[in-house]
Amino acid sequence: MEEIYISSQYAELNPTWHEEDSPWKAQQIAKIIQKNGVKFSSLCEVGCGTGEILLNLSRTFPNAKFDGYEVAPHAYQRAKTKSTPSVSFHLKDILKEPDVYYEVLVIADVIEHVEDYIGFAKGLRGLGRYKIFHIPLDLSVQSVLRSWPITNLRKNVGHLHYFYKESALATLKDCGYSIVDYAYTASRIELPNQALSSRLMSLPRKMLFPLNPDLAVRILGGYSLLVLAE
Repeated sequence: MEEIYISSQYAELNPTWHEEDSPWKAQQIAKIIQKNGVKFSSLCEVGCGTGEILLNLSRTFPNAKFDGYEVAPHAYQRAKTKSTPSVSFHLKDILKEPDVYYEVLVIADVIEHVEDYIGFAKGLRGLGRYKIFHIPLDLSVQSVLRSWPITNLRKNVGHLHYFYKESALATLKDCGYSIVDYAYTASRIELPNQALSSRLMSLPRKMLFPLNPDLAVRILGGYSLLVLAE
């Protein structure tokens, strides 16, 4: 399925490459870094898209060096024009790069797109100490009952794999990771430009989540999982 990113197919379906979501995603990543006292001088984003997450993180952590790796030429062409003295971009598959190591790796909304996501996650283990995964929790009672939300994710944004909290955490553990911390992120409530169905669901999600977060996410969906792992 990598060809949809290397060709123009994904760019035609998603011309902004979700740049509008990047400030929010960078904020979530910064929160879990700061909460856990993670100190770093080098951070790499795997599947960096057009680079906006890294640029936002570089403003929060001005003393660090940032690198982004991307296999999609369309996204890389946009990212490379934004390079700064502290932020660099590479049109390469990081798993094929020798002697690469970072203190922090960020893998934000990527593994659900990768055909061999198990091999991909295992391959990243030796490339850095800390890894921060952001994984959409596409599987919920309402999404399975309606079915079309999942089929639309496959058709429009290339999701090949679908997770709920327990399966996402089990996947990382099975790949040899130790979970340091994790948190839900309210992706379908807080991200901009949400579909009407997501806007209608935001109120019941907001009402149930404070009462029982796991139950709210499992039934109503609309959340992602942010994981800090070693």
